[in-house]
Amino acid sequence: MKKSDKKSKERPWLEFYDEDGIPSHIEYPDCSMVDMVLQSAEKWPDNIAYTYYGHKVTYKNFVKKIEKTARALKNYGVKEGDRVTICMPNTPEGITMVYAVNMVGAVCNMVHPLSSEKELEYYIKVAESKYVLVIDAVFDKIYRLRDTAQLERIIVVRPSAGLGFLKKKLYNTLHIKKVRLPANDNRVVLWEDFIANSYFYQGNYHEERGGADPAVIMYSGGTTGAPKAVLLSNLNINAESICDGTMIRQIVPGATVLSILPLFHCFGLGVCIHTPLCKGMGCILIPAFSHKQFADIIKKNEPNFIVGVPTLFEALVNTKLKSDDLKSVTAVICGGDALTQTLRDRVNEFLKSHGSDAKIRVGYGLTEGSGAVCLSPENTFADGIIGVPLPDTDFKIIKNDTFKELPAGEEGEICISGPLVMMGYLGDDAETAQTIRLHDDGKVWLHTGDIGYLGKDGLIYFAQRLKRIIISSGYNIYPTHLESIINSHEAVLTSTVIGIDHHYKGQVPKAFIVLKPGYKAGKKIEREIRELLERNVPIYALPVAYEFRDKLPQTLVGKVAFKKLEAEEKSKK
Repeated sequence: MKKSDKKSKERPWLEFYDEDGIPSHIEYPDCSMVDMVLQSAEKWPDNIAYTYYGHKVTYKNFVKKIEKTARALKNYGVKEGDRVTICMPNTPEGITMVYAVNMVGAVCNMVHPLSSEKELEYYIKVAESKYVLVIDAVFDKIYRLRDTAQLERIIVVRPSAGLGFLKKKLYNTLHIKKVRLPANDNRVVLWEDFIANSYFYQGNYHEERGGADPAVIMYSGGTTGAPKAVLLSNLNINAESICDGTMIRQIVPGATVLSILPLFHCFGLGVCIHTPLCKGMGCILIPAFSHKQFADIIKKNEPNFIVGVPTLFEALVNTKLKSDDLKSVTAVICGGDALTQTLRDRVNEFLKSHGSDAKIRVGYGLTEGSGAVCLSPENTFADGIIGVPLPDTDFKIIKNDTFKELPAGEEGEICISGPLVMMGYLGDDAETAQTIRLHDDGKVWLHTGDIGYLGKDGLIYFAQRLKRIIISSGYNIYPTHLESIINSHEAVLTSTVIGIDHHYKGQVPKAFIVLKPGYKAGKKIEREIRELLERNVPIYALPVAYEFRDKLPQTLVGKVAFKKLEAEEKSKK
């Protein structure tokens, strides 16, 4: 067998690379995330880096903001290797802080602002973070943690901070409910004062960092469902950007991306923020998505790229637009959850009938893989398709609980290897060892916990998830984590959480609960359980319904038969 034939057999997707002119191997620069953006600014200084409610900032000015923020961080004592928590939606301050933290050689600890207070405490402590950037709406939750988490500085941002003077005044008048900040606590500083104090630091603020250095911490359920801190390197995030640029021909300087997916989401930071900023493109920052405002957002911004989860595209096809309102759209990417054939066809028809030649492409990825690791080729559609791996990312399908590789057509666990694989789980060597493993081929492989297969056509297909997971509006919800919290209530004997269908969110959680003898189901216990969950999980993960039962169905080996509960719920429709 010829060497090229063997290579094609082992990696059959390379034929698609040849058709689309995609390189099978790329040399990645040994640099930091911010260095990539600085290179972009040197090439296209006058291009728009981001737009925020119509306020546009060029790359040249964006770099000035990053540098000023880096000086401010140094002025407040942030050192190389420190972890800075960023608890923000998509605002200019949020993305500026990401690159300023990277510039001073520190690590970004990215957390969801809607996380419960208990979760925020865990995220801050596991990262050993002493500095927090937070949107004012959730400041109170962070402030209550100031002593238990030993916080040294809390930087507070008003959503209007990144707007021009007149727009800021109007925004504050119409939209902002003022959050009161403590008057005599020097650990708390408003963003404007934080930046103004950058003047006092005149030393070095740009630390040289390489690709192997840690850059970002994000959170995933791991293989157990409990929150896990995923440590990603500069190379991980930079490789995502470079590979995206080779896979999507519409990525060109000056194009614009509707940056709705949040920066604390790996798909959001990697694909919707860092990729465009490394390519001279413009990010249209949307801090809070509302399907009611979707039409106005599109009309006002005329984006070239729409990147989102199935929920967003469900909203798109139900948006009232004129026949040419999508003529600017050249690329549409869906990730975060499986895209049904029905929704795919509806989206493509909607794009065509509203002036766009684009057709939706499906991406697949996970936080442990730095975001997207696979993307369907243009104009290639099939049920379950997730496409071809990004350059230098190898896929193989293995038999569950073994390292045995399965032939094309057989379902098994998806494993990936390459520059997108995370550094590991912060502070959890045991979980890291379970997830990242050295195989007999000498390569290190990430076990995804997802089931798929290699098609006869050389494409990768997704079948199901090996671990229990509910995906609601693109967010991962882990039933076992919810169950452990519910079971901690003194009245609960056992519980099971399943995902039930929702017309807009895809799925939402529902809890089935069995109480201990002597306890009676009622509104009081339900309220106590709900309040317990509210203290420990984000709003989007809360069950929408609680059903009390005398017992739960079981499998032959005595485990809860949650699939039977799922079937019961579907039969109610």
